Parts: sequence; structure tokens; C-alpha cells
Amino acid sequence: MRVVDLSHPVSIHSPGWVGYPGLRLWYLQTHHTHGIVSQMVEMPLHLSTHMDAPMHGISGGGDMASIPLEQLVGPAAIADVSAVGEWGVYTPELVMRQVEVRPGDILILHTGWHRYYAGMPEEDLPRYFTRHPGPDRAFAAWAVEMRFRWIGVDCGSADHPMNTSIRYRFPALVREYERRFGVSVEERFPEADLFCMHHEPFRHGVIHAENLGGALATLLNRRCTVGAFPWKFVGGEASVCRIVAFLDEEGGA
Repeated sequence: MRVVDLSHPVSIHSPGWVGYPGLRLWYLQTHHTHGIVSQMVEMPLHLSTHMDAPMHGISGGGDMASIPLEQLVGPAAIADVSAVGEWGVYTPELVMRQVEVRPGDILILHTGWHRYYAGMPEEDLPRYFTRHPGPDRAFAAWAVEMRFRWIGVDCGSADHPMNTSIRYRFPALVREYERRFGVSVEERFPEADLFCMHHEPFRHGVIHAENLGGALATLLNRRCTVGAFPWKFVGGEASVCRIVAFLDEEGGA
């Protein structure tokens, strides 16, 4: 069996989502003073590769500890949707043209935006968080229909940037989007659908992981087994997460 890491590292350089602080790390004990090292860490939960629990998107939703282990590991379809480009919208039809997708799968979406993440050769964090592709409400409805175990994306949000609070934080980006695509943001992404991937899918247990990276680009348009390993975090609305693909010796699922 071959194991492929689909995660970014966690460090003081890991950026939180737009408006969130980064990670703070400090020493409580040191070798030269105490004979042993111990550390403290403070960070937002939406940092580096992480998974969102239902309670992040819906009132009354379950926490990280409530997610069954059987939901976190299973058959996966990895689809390359990078052709839609900056601010593009990927669709169920595009995904199904790229790879066989089955009900109950884990669905991993490769937008190509992982290459702009912190520490990558093409690092560009403004572009990473505010210009990545994303889905719309129709995709969210399809995710529920397909009963995906969870969805993973290699960008800052499972929602399109113009369908998040970024549209209010950066009005200049909204104007640029509208000039480029010849449509108003409100027409393309109605305010009623804001954060659609964080709402209706979460009501049906279809959660997601964000900021995937690692060797994802080596596994495009194929099926394999994928596992996500967040904290068993009681009361936690999200968790940093190691995500791994498992392949047999021939490279298959």
C-alpha cells in the first residue's frame, strides 16, 4: 500500500482564513531550564488543512466528536476542476466528466489553487483566499443528492469567494468580478445563497475540508481510498486535519 499525504503543514506561517489571526506558539518549559520541552499553541480552527463540523454552518449542528469514523474514511473520487480558472464556477457535470463519482463517495476537488498557499513556490495569499474557483447553489444541492461523506477542496473555502463575506470585505474585488464577467455578483450569487456549501449540505451531514495540499496534484481524475483524521473534539466546530490517500501497490484504490 502506498500512502499519499494531501495535507499542508501546520506552523506559525499557516494563514488563518480572511480576517482570522494566525497561529501563536510559545514555550512553557525548555531543556536548558526544565530538562524537558513543553509548548502552548493558540490558533483559529480554520487554519491549514482542516475539517468543518456541522455546527460551523448550522445552528444545532453536531461537533467534531460527533462525526463517525466511518464517515471520515472511504472510497473517494478526485476530480481536476482547475480548467474553470480564476473565479470560475465548477459544476457537477464537469466533475462527472473527469472521474467516476458514486453516491456516498468522498469527493476531492483540485482547483490548482494549492500552489498559491503559504510556503509554496508560487505563494500568493491574496489570490489564494479571494480569487479561487468555487461552486454555486446547484452544486450544493447535488452534493446532498449524492450523499457525499465529505468534500475536500485545495483552496481557502468550499464556497466561491463571491459567495462568502469576502464580497463585503473587498468591494473592489466585487467591481472587478462584475467587469470581467459582465454580471452582478448578486445576480450570479444571490445573497440568500451566501455560504451555500456551509448550510444545506451541512444540514444533511455533507461536511467539507478546506486547504488541502500535499501531493494532491499527483492523483487527479482517479478513484482511491481517502481518510481524514481530525481531532475527536467535543464542542469543536472545526479541527486541523491530516488527510491521506491510500493506494494499493499497483496504484489503484
